Amino acid sequence: MEAIVIGATGLVGSHLVQLLIKDERFTKVKVFVRRPLKELHIKIEEHIIDFDNVESWQSLVTGDVLFSCMGTTLAQAGSKESQYRVDYTYQHEFAKIASQNGVKKYVLISSAGANPKSGIFYSKIKGELDRDVQALPFETIAIIRPGVLDGNRSESRVGESISIEVLNVVGKLPFLKHWHPIHGRQVAQAMINAAFRKGEQVKIYTLGEVFELSGLKLKNKII
Repeated sequence: MEAIVIGATGLVGSHLVQLLIKDERFTKVKVFVRRPLKELHIKIEEHIIDFDNVESWQSLVTGDVLFSCMGTTLAQAGSKESQYRVDYTYQHEFAKIASQNGVKKYVLISSAGANPKSGIFYSKIKGELDRDVQALPFETIAIIRPGVLDGNRSESRVGESISIEVLNVVGKLPFLKHWHPIHGRQVAQAMINAAFRKGEQVKIYTLGEVFELSGLKLKNKII
């Protein structure tokens, strides 16, 4: 199979690319990025693109499964308009083109609490994207909604770091274990596993289901 990845330089996306390289079911990993990857591999086909210039890259979006991992924060983006462009517009446009080009499978990383009617801007964006991609003609669509992500990021996120520390404690309680922070590598593995699932056309995985889908134990440390 040929995988297509957007958001390959982020926390989940970087783990996803490494897992896809090691996965013998994938012969090629096509990454579409705004800046070059730090390391390349014989299986990686890198395309450095301007997501606003659709005509320059739309014919390159071919393969078997699209993994969509893009995302930013309001602080990084600088404005709500810029955040919306990254978290919704780029991903929706790319998914639409992939479906038109015959890509059969689509796996999207979203967020717990995604809701198009949410009063929280981030949750609203994620909810709108989740809703709208379900109307695209993929054979299968998997939407992954993890809780707080853990792992080494290239940028510092103070608020998220505090949330991780708190949830690492409360997540030890049996009735709150699904809110335990999940490592980016676990989410990446869950995305790959979702691409091979059988069943209904659209499947949404959230919190504890993401841990189970990853096939890794519910703990902060990755083996």
